Amino acid sequence: MSNTVIACRHLWKIFGKHRDEVLKTVQEEGLGKTEVLERFHSVLAVADASFEVRQGEIFCIMGLSGCGKSTLLRLINRLIDPTHGHVLINGQDISHLDAKSLRTLRSETIGMVFQNSALLPHRTVRDNVAFPLELRHVAQAERSEAAEKILAQVGLSGWEDRMPSELSGGMQQRVGLARALAADPDILLMDEPFSALDPLIRRQLQNQFLELSSVMRKTTVFITHDLDEAIRLGNRIAIMKDGALMQIGTPEEIVTKPVDEYVAEFVQGISRLTLVHAHTVMQPIDTYQGAAGDDLASLPTAPPDADLNELINLSVDTDRPILILKDQTPVGIITKRNLLRGIQGEKDYDE
Repeated sequence: MSNTVIACRHLWKIFGKHRDEVLKTVQEEGLGKTEVLERFHSVLAVADASFEVRQGEIFCIMGLSGCGKSTLLRLINRLIDPTHGHVLINGQDISHLDAKSLRTLRSETIGMVFQNSALLPHRTVRDNVAFPLELRHVAQAERSEAAEKILAQVGLSGWEDRMPSELSGGMQQRVGLARALAADPDILLMDEPFSALDPLIRRQLQNQFLELSSVMRKTTVFITHDLDEAIRLGNRIAIMKDGALMQIGTPEEIVTKPVDEYVAEFVQGISRLTLVHAHTVMQPIDTYQGAAGDDLASLPTAPPDADLNELINLSVDTDRPILILKDQTPVGIITKRNLLRGIQGEKDYDE
């Protein structure tokens, strides 16, 4: 996942009049969303957002309602234009695309899944899924075959000739996902696609999406207001507040090293047991001073990517530290103190 597919460079989006004047004032005076609304009656929706999404990555953007995450998603495929800044797709600045090229980008390179599946009620499941291919003038037999193939992948074989009204909410969202995938886009933009579903159905669709992602390797930007969902799905997470990106990092980095109080409040209720790993809580092997006669070869061992849950299971029946091995080479030690600090998550792990 080293190749950059999406690159956003200093994106700003301001809704209201005199946007250029407002932007200049915001940049010069460092105004926030509330001040912009009070002084200019304008909305600062996205403020100087810069990030990259790598090939095959699931990049989750999360925050409270009104923080700007859905606006940011729509800037990526130019459903709306930025007030300032640039979006590059596979190295191409899409602000320079004419209307025809932009339609091609959206129909061939980018697939989008909304919170409301927005299925065409008068079309069958098969025809809904095949609709993007129909817009590209793909022959009927070919697009029907493609639709049936992707419907099988989302677990809807046998439902091809049903109407959307005959499907449950979860099934309709699967059709929406299948429709986005039918044209085989490089990029998926997903705007809270599972948030309106019951918890059990939501988790099932998350599982299915993860399975599809592991096979299809789509580059995905996933919008959610649910940190549990972001942590479960995302390779990396961006947390937004009032239009600004507060922190970008892996789930483990977000949970263990929040950059400020706002992010810390977001993650305080998250269980660390499967998120924090041995390499984060261990002390370097050369700093460990064991008990006299302590034989490292006799210690219980674990790999650097073992999570806290695994480490706790190893630690239950012994008071001895855990030796961390990478390629059979000792790289660290986890004492009971290291382990408790990792679970507590309130202090530095450095000893």
